Amino acid sequence: MTTTEILQRVAAGQLSAEAAATQLEKTQTADLGFANVDLSRQRRNGFPEVIYGAGKTATQIVGIIKAMGTQPLPVLTTRLTQEKYAALQPALPNAVYHAAARCMTVGPVPTPKTADYIAVVTAGTSDQPVAEEAAVTAEAFGNRVERVYDVGVAGIHRLFAKLDVIRGAKVVIVIAGMEGALASVVGGLIDKPLIAVPTSIGYGTNFQGMTALLTMLNSCASGITVVNIDNGFGAAYSASQINQL
Repeated sequence: MTTTEILQRVAAGQLSAEAAATQLEKTQTADLGFANVDLSRQRRNGFPEVIYGAGKTATQIVGIIKAMGTQPLPVLTTRLTQEKYAALQPALPNAVYHAAARCMTVGPVPTPKTADYIAVVTAGTSDQPVAEEAAVTAEAFGNRVERVYDVGVAGIHRLFAKLDVIRGAKVVIVIAGMEGALASVVGGLIDKPLIAVPTSIGYGTNFQGMTALLTMLNSCASGITVVNIDNGFGAAYSASQINQL
């Protein structure tokens, strides 16, 4: 029974306040033993709980998804390997695996809530796994996404050829490894919020993304917010909130 149905029964005198309070508590979470699934997150902040696939078994992921079956938006699982998807797919025949993003969605992706879009920009092709995690997450949350890939500073003319698309976005996600300079370059060319994602892509002194992270944190371009290394999901979540304001 939904929250609205419970309250309607209280208003109609068919349910006591005490019984309603007990039932409402049950609609907030689903205790599965191995997980305490947050069922009220979407009512609180607009987006449902997302499953982090790494470290969970296929059986656990299936159980969590089934507990979230009443969510109106698709259930999103991130950091899911192809092997784990193959193990859980028989139990979720309508699941869609997004291999490049290492993500899975269960349920139809919603129509974009606004004509505004999020631009996802990468420095190199090697940054695409993180970029696709961001793009798939943003689309699952009801956003239009424009992908602008492989426009890093080693060939800066490639970026200039795509500036109209980037400048037309309401919010821009810039994803870069190596030295992470692309965020500063794009930040100086646009008048929109920019979320920078450092990636662990690069040679030894990239230090698994630390160099790119520090470059982005120290950017002299204004309006840049930085998320954690390889955190395409986190960037897309924030971008979705901005895009749908």
